[in-house]
Amino acid sequence: MEKGKLDKQETLSLRKKHIGPSCKLFFKSDPLKIVRASGSYMYDEEGNRYLDCINNVCHVGHCHPHVVSAATQQMAVLNTNSRFLHDNLVLYAERLTALFPPKLSVCFFVNSGSEANDLALRLARTHTGHRDVITLDHAYHGHVTSLIDISPYKFNHPGGDGKPDWVHVAPVADIYRGKYTDKDYTIEQLSEKYADEVKMLCQKSSKEGGRVCIFYAESMQSCGGQIVFPPGYLRQVYKHVREAGGVCLADEVQVGFGRVGSHMWAFQTQGDDIVPDIVTLGKPMGNGHPVSAVVTTREIAESFGATGMEYFNTFGGNPVSAAVANAVLDVIENEKLRENATEIGNFLMQEFRQLQKKHELIGDVRGQGMFLGVDLVKDRETREPATAEAAYINKRLKENYVLLSADGPYRNVLKFKSPLVFSLENAKELVSKVDSIMEEMKQVEHCVNGVVEQNGATEKPSSKSKKHTQWITK
Repeated sequence: MEKGKLDKQETLSLRKKHIGPSCKLFFKSDPLKIVRASGSYMYDEEGNRYLDCINNVCHVGHCHPHVVSAATQQMAVLNTNSRFLHDNLVLYAERLTALFPPKLSVCFFVNSGSEANDLALRLARTHTGHRDVITLDHAYHGHVTSLIDISPYKFNHPGGDGKPDWVHVAPVADIYRGKYTDKDYTIEQLSEKYADEVKMLCQKSSKEGGRVCIFYAESMQSCGGQIVFPPGYLRQVYKHVREAGGVCLADEVQVGFGRVGSHMWAFQTQGDDIVPDIVTLGKPMGNGHPVSAVVTTREIAESFGATGMEYFNTFGGNPVSAAVANAVLDVIENEKLRENATEIGNFLMQEFRQLQKKHELIGDVRGQGMFLGVDLVKDRETREPATAEAAYINKRLKENYVLLSADGPYRNVLKFKSPLVFSLENAKELVSKVDSIMEEMKQVEHCVNGVVEQNGATEKPSSKSKKHTQWITK
């Protein structure tokens, strides 16, 4: 072992000793120690190479040389408090806002998606004078207290306190396994029915005296299971919320910066006329460097400033962060990563739908660009989620040097969100290995005793399954 380096067990021991126990690791029973990365690959301490289908943080590829160079060059010259004038900040703000509809022209730079969403709530409350928040079921918007309060993904799960009285939860517009599905309604009907749920919450809020301040939603919901809203949904929702005196937020922390391929921002896939009042950005903005932003209207920004309370963020938009963020945009544009997201995403959708014809385990394939979900089921008619099977597939993929995750309310959705540099060769490797593992499962499928581990949590599959199969993942 190299002098001064810890072996894996030493690293794990120190982590257990000094890092909070609620900070969980992927693959708890056999966590990976990653020591370097490049492009679409990550490498462990033994030199094993893993195909990264899980990392939406390193958006333009791990350790991209252009991004690394921008950071090191600026760090060698200056990094300081954002309250000094510096060209990097204003030039990046000009470039960033040019990528949005003209109405969205003012930036607040912060350090994380959580910080962006927290500030957005302050902006909305100041501007509207209202209190109440409408959020979507299964949503997650960040780890700070204000956002745990509006994230059912947290407050409805172990350790959560439930929702505050000023939070109203609308069913997510999941047309496959939501409150209303494509079994019973057309796409147009589904858009209207899910939007009407938000309308009713607006009316409820007004009657109770709180009044709607803001509607929070990821433009495509990630933690809920890679959900793509039916066409027309956001148009109707935004209309209802604005009529109630609220504003509308598009959380692009997971899906922004060209991940959907066809557009820079996922909210644009709902129509050219769909313009939120506030957009929050995070993870991909700095390719792993901590930089994020709130982009909003001049009107909302001036309402916030009119209170007389000064807002400053010591590190938000500092010279190094702005240089890094600018370099990320360079790479997206120069390497045509939006076009790559479309090409590879279309290929993966096509191939996963071919696998769907072959494997009854696949109930639904959905998504756009490099934001895809494969919903696994025990029975296609009942759509009973195949939680244990998803966990088993992820375990076997890891053993075959591919990193993927599962999410959704039942943790049965294989969740693809790789760096945008993912290649056709990478895509073929992923599909081939998923296919091979599903074939393997057909051959060995039988009843066994055991529990299933999924990213540190243990679960037993539903006893309602006809086959009662439990897949051991340890």
